[in-house]
Amino acid sequence: MSQDPFASIPADRRDTARSAVTAALGATRVTALLPMTGGASALTYRIETDARPYLLRLETMHSARRNSDHYACMRIAADASIAPQLHHVDAERGVSIMDFLTQRPLNEYPGGPPALCGELGRLLRRLQESPAFPAPRASYPELVGRLLSSVQGSRVFSTGLLEPHVAGLMRIRDAYPWDAAALVSSHNDPNPRNILFDGERLWLVDWETSSLNDPLTDVAIVSLELATTPELQKVLLRGLLGHEPDRATRARFLLMRQLARLYFACVIFGQFAASPRAEPDSDLKALSGLEFVTAIEQGRLRIGTPELLYAWGKMFLAAFLNGLTEPNFEEALVVARQS
Repeated sequence: MSQDPFASIPADRRDTARSAVTAALGATRVTALLPMTGGASALTYRIETDARPYLLRLETMHSARRNSDHYACMRIAADASIAPQLHHVDAERGVSIMDFLTQRPLNEYPGGPPALCGELGRLLRRLQESPAFPAPRASYPELVGRLLSSVQGSRVFSTGLLEPHVAGLMRIRDAYPWDAAALVSSHNDPNPRNILFDGERLWLVDWETSSLNDPLTDVAIVSLELATTPELQKVLLRGLLGHEPDRATRARFLLMRQLARLYFACVIFGQFAASPRAEPDSDLKALSGLEFVTAIEQGRLRIGTPELLYAWGKMFLAAFLNGLTEPNFEEALVVARQS
């Protein structure tokens, strides 16, 4: 067995990793590099030393939605103690070294979902108050439109099947009061996998899509999985704003949740566009949340498989269509347009 701790890293990234660790830790002895479960676009390793652990992150692929300036965003967030402290960054080689955080399940957060949502809102407020991130290449509504057009142009779904989604997106874009001067620093993907609880406080990680964005984008994304009830959404918004949301904010929040649902559906199905099925899918029927969880528990859907990802994407598409028929949707369009 090799005594070189870097032997666990793919050969084509080994020199990059070794150089980064030397730059960050100097003569500190590395006793092990332990592979960790990471995202699809990066390899992550726990760096064991005699003193303390660190985290090594090596990019493996660049997605179309990756912000090329995301390392600058990550450094700003780290300086604001929103992301883990950084010890080394090499944007050209796609490598970073940061503090290693011991992770506890979010469902162990003291005070349960209401306390968690309130603290997430406050964490996002701190992020928005931090120095400005680089500007995005396109506004969020424009980006969603481009992604949807790309999925439409693929053979994932039969022709015309996504037309109701296109029509719904156009109505939202026409009504939403997009203000480029009011954009704030945003993570743009604060889903539960990118929110860490270390037993004391919350952190945000994986900043690849971060940029300036609308103030309600991050809270809308958080709400999709962690604040699914109106009561928790009020707590989340109150944490962000520091006060009760007014009617116009609630309307924009509802519409932004719709944009986020469609965004993630398109991101998921964009991964299937390069190798679609023999025949385009002509059925948008989706599992309910309970059916989805049950399928995982019974082993019919396995985490990390294309089948699970596809089912999850359909759930986002269905949630978007259902949102268009919610009683408050039409009112939200009117109120947002007037605000």
